[in-house]
Amino acid sequence: MRKLTYYIATSLDGFIAGPAGESDFFAFEGDLAAAILADYPETLPTHAREPLGITLAANTTFDTVLMGRATYEPALAIGVTSPYAHLRQYVFSRTLDQRDPSVEIVADEPAEFVRALKRQDGMGIWLCGGAMLAGQLVDEIDELVVKRYPVVLGSGIPLFRTPFAVSGFTLHDTRVFNTGATISTYVKH
Repeated sequence: MRKLTYYIATSLDGFIAGPAGESDFFAFEGDLAAAILADYPETLPTHAREPLGITLAANTTFDTVLMGRATYEPALAIGVTSPYAHLRQYVFSRTLDQRDPSVEIVADEPAEFVRALKRQDGMGIWLCGGAMLAGQLVDEIDELVVKRYPVVLGSGIPLFRTPFAVSGFTLHDTRVFNTGATISTYVKH
């Protein structure tokens, strides 16, 4: 069975973006960038690859990406209707219209949809964000891969937006980078 991985960047105080969706303080540089390129190259948006001078081979970990509306909208704002053209793309929204045939807008209940995806053949499923969708899928998440940056935001969009409920994960691995960032991998109990 396929697994759902919430692969996400966060601040030290647990925010995945600023109050207005800002994320420019999560730098893509140094040994952290090299690790991302080696282990999760398909998580770089298609439209950002060429400007970064990046040519990448086949996907290594994921073949599918899940996004909430708020995660997808910044791409739309710059005219990008298919931000991860190298992946199967699903955007969960009850208000968005279909803009690109390679991005499926899903109005269904996310957990049921993900359970069906997990039963299909394929590579891993990447939960790209955001907090509302992660909150709705917390029970379906098999693995958390958290890139923690050495910044404190004070407020913003949290890792999860959900009612209080304890969900246990076990630390599997942590890597520390010269940039001061860490990548920690947690697996569901």
